[in-house]
Amino acid sequence: MKFFIYVVCLSTIFSLQSQDFEIDSTGTRWQMAKYDFGNVFKGIGYAYSRPFHWRGPQWKDAGITALAFGASYLVDNPVNDYMGGIRDDVPQFIRDYGFEYGSPSNNYILTGAIYLTGLAIKDEKLRRTGVLLISSASAAGLLQQFLKSAVGRARPLSGYSKDTFDPLWGGDRDFHSFPSGHAILAMTNAHAIAKQFKNKWVKGGIYTLGAIPAISRLWEGKHWLSDVTLSVFISIFTVEAIDRYLDTKYDKKYNDKAKKISYDLSFGPGQVGLVMRF
Repeated sequence: MKFFIYVVCLSTIFSLQSQDFEIDSTGTRWQMAKYDFGNVFKGIGYAYSRPFHWRGPQWKDAGITALAFGASYLVDNPVNDYMGGIRDDVPQFIRDYGFEYGSPSNNYILTGAIYLTGLAIKDEKLRRTGVLLISSASAAGLLQQFLKSAVGRARPLSGYSKDTFDPLWGGDRDFHSFPSGHAILAMTNAHAIAKQFKNKWVKGGIYTLGAIPAISRLWEGKHWLSDVTLSVFISIFTVEAIDRYLDTKYDKKYNDKAKKISYDLSFGPGQVGLVMRF
């Protein structure tokens, strides 16, 4: 019930954010829906094809991702010990939110509500946002399912070390640690939604809400820090790729003047950090 109220409130915020919408009187909602879902599937294909078109900047981003993953891998054990130690101190409602918001069923309730709101009021910007959310979650979600089974990394709660693997389609869910599905879905939504707003405080709040499910996987012992780190990068890269594709399909481009996200890695005694600027 709480999640349903959250979905309704978020859809209302988007509607208010899009008060300047133009009703497309030349097309029916059925025609719009066919066009939009065609872009969902094409956007997924576009995202998967991007590595074959990478140039210098994209390879630089890939290098930063590898460095961030490697750095977090080095501190997987102490971070897991610390997060496990504070699990019982985390309020139950935050733990519940971390689990519920990152689940696939609730994810599609949220993204579907946003898209259907845009379709109902014929708001192209809101429809496009729904398409971005659905296609990004689907593309990143399918990728993480493949990686989970192909890599077969042991979860922290399994009792095995971070270096234990049962690859190539093992059926034991204790070996589905890499990457984190909850983190991918939550951060995919957060990044796609945050792009709608210019205010940095609003953006920061949205990213914080998206980060809780990712962090929750650490204190619940479901994933290692390096699993979650890679999941965040997968989310961002997927959203950015599909958003560029949608720029060619919709007239409403809310991100025309958006700043490119930059990353900085920071190191210190017993700590490693990733700073994102947006």
